[in-house]
Amino acid sequence: MKWLNITAGAAISFGVVFGMSMSAQAQDKKCEPDKVAEKYPAIAGKLLKIGADPTTPPYVFRDGDDFNKIIGYDADLARAVFECAGVEVEFQLGGWSGLLPALVAGQIDVMWDTLYYTAERAAEVDYVVYMQAGTGAMTQKGNPKNIMSLEDACGSVFSVGLGTVEEAAMRDQSKECTDLNKDPVEIMTYPDVAAGFRQVQNERADIMLSDLSLLTKHSLDNPGVYEIAFKILTGFKIGVAVVNDANDLLAAVSDGLEIMEANGTKHELFIKYQMDPDLTLPTEILRD
Repeated sequence: MKWLNITAGAAISFGVVFGMSMSAQAQDKKCEPDKVAEKYPAIAGKLLKIGADPTTPPYVFRDGDDFNKIIGYDADLARAVFECAGVEVEFQLGGWSGLLPALVAGQIDVMWDTLYYTAERAAEVDYVVYMQAGTGAMTQKGNPKNIMSLEDACGSVFSVGLGTVEEAAMRDQSKECTDLNKDPVEIMTYPDVAAGFRQVQNERADIMLSDLSLLTKHSLDNPGVYEIAFKILTGFKIGVAVVNDANDLLAAVSDGLEIMEANGTKHELFIKYQMDPDLTLPTEILRD
């Protein structure tokens, strides 16, 4: 379980350097949408664009009864936060791997969709973190290769998101295999999670590594196709990203998340979307 120890330690160190806990002030804050011009003048009257990938349930996905309606834990939480602040929003949908570049380029105002905090990303954007992550390992129903842990990865084919922490971790894991004179891990990258699902379903990959809640939801929705082979508690933090130095926008997100924590909205959404409430974290601004 070396990977678990490394990732947990790295994530904790990132948070310590620039973290600023806002929990002590949460009880004094409240939703005041009619005071947006006073509290957050830089975003008053604007229509904010939220970048999200509609293929990332339970975080963001399309309503089964209305294709054009975007729902999910992150989508519902984003609406609640900006309604609390008094700002209108619209979702700009795209592949997950393209959302952060779109934010840096100024094509969207916010990325709100399962974004892990890393120091490298924080060099380009500011974060408000609000929950922690686990990594799931999803395989075909019945786990035909009997892969029960990372110790079984040598010689197997792992599907990981392009540029993700899982990709970096599995490249380290593959080197560990060869150092032990075992077969390397064959790594397949995917540009969006739908492509990763297909790689496992079509048996091109033995395992898909991604966010635990996302893969658990997909496995529950497709019980005859997939199952979770194992899971890893990584300690990574998940946050909302905004462009650097957009201070009013950052404050609106941070204030709103603290209020949603205090009034129980975050907990209610965890239950609604079959996620573990223990994954919640106090709201925290993280900047480079």
